[in-house]
Amino acid sequence: MSYKEDFIHLMLKSDVLKFGDFKTKSGRMSPYFINTGFFNNSEEIAKLGDFYAKAYMDNIKLDKPLLFGPAYKGIPLVVSCAVSLYKNYGLEIGYSFNRKEAKDHGEKGIFVGETPNADSDVVIIEDVITAGTAVRESIDILKHYDAKVKALIISVNRMERGSGDKSAIHELEDDYGVKVYSILDIKFIADYLRNKEIDGKVYIDEEMYAKIMKHLDTYKER
Repeated sequence: MSYKEDFIHLMLKSDVLKFGDFKTKSGRMSPYFINTGFFNNSEEIAKLGDFYAKAYMDNIKLDKPLLFGPAYKGIPLVVSCAVSLYKNYGLEIGYSFNRKEAKDHGEKGIFVGETPNADSDVVIIEDVITAGTAVRESIDILKHYDAKVKALIISVNRMERGSGDKSAIHELEDDYGVKVYSILDIKFIADYLRNKEIDGKVYIDEEMYAKIMKHLDTYKER
């Protein structure tokens, strides 16, 4: 199996990827739900870091990058990705994540790890994007410290438009000049799982496949 197919199997095994009727943060109804917060043990988070690291190696070409994980979900993602990049590829890369509230004692400030600055070429590690609100908040925080946000890596591209007619990803790329990469996209998932039996279960039959395609058509870029 490819690493993308391995990632699908891990999401199913961990209940990170579910199919049914769900309401997203943006208020949209969706026939599927993805929550990397359900990765909750050492094996799963280690493998997840490997998938992010592979996506990084496939797409990112920066001399001195800084990995950044938005609190809270991005924290284990950025740490596991940084560890995997060192263990599997020998890359020594700085990482950082933010606190929701700044500390006024000890290691003061809102960042843990390397503090972003004007020399930082930042790669944000995030789970998924629907409307892109959380990512925009992270970019604004980093820009306040003069850091340059170069790229964003997410687990799954939902392939949906944001608040306007463009996809949330293209809005981010246009508004901030940030390149967005994903481990895979929902179309790849749907096509791979269509009528496929995994451990005695078919997750996407023809009815569910049609629902997903209709959802994508409804919220696609105009």
